Amino acid sequence: MRTSVLVAASAGTIIAGVLAYAAYFDHKRQTDPEFRKSLKRNNKRLAKAVKEEAEAHGAAQREVIKQAVQNAKEEGFPTDLEEKESYFMTQVAQGEGLCQDGANQIEAALSFYKALKVYPQPQDLISIYDKTVPKEVLEILAEMVAMDPALKLGRFTGESPAPAADNHGVE
Repeated sequence: MRTSVLVAASAGTIIAGVLAYAAYFDHKRQTDPEFRKSLKRNNKRLAKAVKEEAEAHGAAQREVIKQAVQNAKEEGFPTDLEEKESYFMTQVAQGEGLCQDGANQIEAALSFYKALKVYPQPQDLISIYDKTVPKEVLEILAEMVAMDPALKLGRFTGESPAPAADNHGVE
C-alpha cells in the first residue's frame, strides 16, 4: 500500500468516528432528559465560574489602579509653571505612546491622569481626552479620577459629556 492511501483511509476513519460521535451526542441530547439537565448544570456552573473570575479580575484591576494613583500622589507633581508644562507634555506623549502599543492600558491611563493633575483647566482636558483616548483607557482614567477627591471635575464617567451650560470650572 502507498502512504497516501493509508493516510487518506486513516483520515476518513477519524472523520467518520467524529461524525458518529456527533450524531450520538445530538441524539442523546434530544432524547435523554437527564443528559439535558446535566448539560444545563454544567453550562450554569461554567457561566458562574466565568462571572466569578471576571469579578475577581475587576477587583484586582481596581486595586492596581488604586495603588497606581497612590504612588503617583506620593511621587508628587511639579509646582513651577515651566516644570508643569514640561511634565504635562511628557506625560501626554507617554500616554499616547502606551495607547498605541495597547500593552498596558493602566500605565497609559496613569500618564493621562498625571497630565490631568497639572493641567490648569482639567475639565477642558477631559473633553479632549473624550475625543482622542481609546474607550478602555478612558474608563480606567475615570476610575482614577474617582479615586482622587482632590481633583475637582464634576461628574466624569468616561463617556462623552452631555451638553450643559459652561460654568468655567465653578461647581
